[in-house]
Amino acid sequence: MSIAAERIDRLHALAREAARAGDDDRAREYVRRARRLAERHRLQLPREFRRFTCDACDTYLVPGRNARVRTRDGHVVVTCDCGHHERYPYE
Repeated sequence: MSIAAERIDRLHALAREAARAGDDDRAREYVRRARRLAERHRLQLPREFRRFTCDACDTYLVPGRNARVRTRDGHVVVTCDCGHHERYPYE
């Protein structure tokens, strides 16, 4: 694993901790740094990171607190407080 990938994993953990503690601005900054690092090093963000962040406002999503999670026919719909929707298939 590269140094950049390790740092992205660490930023993901820090964003999760900050969001759960209620420090949304700090969590958003960690998400932005991780995305920029991935772009710079041409890395794909881990699936868990992509699923728990909002593409529109860079918020780390905590279901029930700043995100609504609903299931539909064959997919999960995650709605951020900013109104952005993401859909993921499930089996």
